[in-house]
Amino acid sequence: MRVMHVDASPKRVGSTSKLLSAYFIAQLQKGMTDLEVDYIDTSIQTPPHLTHDFIEAMYTPATLRSRAMQATLSYSDNLCARLLMSDMLVFAMPMYNFSMPSSFKALIDNLVRPDLTFCINKDGSTSGKLTHQRMLFITTRGADFRVGISPWSNMDALTPALKSSFSFMGGDAPIFVDVQPLDNHNPIERHEVLAQAYLKLDAIALQWIANSRYVLPA
Repeated sequence: MRVMHVDASPKRVGSTSKLLSAYFIAQLQKGMTDLEVDYIDTSIQTPPHLTHDFIEAMYTPATLRSRAMQATLSYSDNLCARLLMSDMLVFAMPMYNFSMPSSFKALIDNLVRPDLTFCINKDGSTSGKLTHQRMLFITTRGADFRVGISPWSNMDALTPALKSSFSFMGGDAPIFVDVQPLDNHNPIERHEVLAQAYLKLDAIALQWIANSRYVLPA
């Protein structure tokens, strides 16, 4: 089994989202001793942002791309291959200014690739290729953005952006663990929010481990 684990917090130390994602991966490893972890920290391995040359190369048929075009797309090609060969996808990030850190947006821009992660069908519709991967988003939020609870809920641009981007690539059933609110001056309440997050991650890890052991009959 293989998991792609991506942390998108720019914090090198003291990141709650990184702490939670590391915990989740550790729980998976307890039940999957052969688990292969493909780790990316976008604060260190920041994906290149899109350029004119990238877009031109991407929409040039593969057989007609120059060596320069191939070089321009090499990071994205490799990243897409790593994504598609993974069985599980774990993405962790803080909410910044109501959406995702720019480094994670750059990662998405390198992943949404025609003929690699999605196909354009003859009728003009599209089909994503992330058809078997289990997907988890761990997000940390300073304020509370829960619908029906918070007056801020209509300002959550992070959740729909993540859902739409990965659904377009075929990931139609992502799991979200949204840890909120964390900018809470009451340490007891903050502790309770984090405790609930750990319980949710425990349950998801157990489910994924159980699913990994299920083998279809011959």
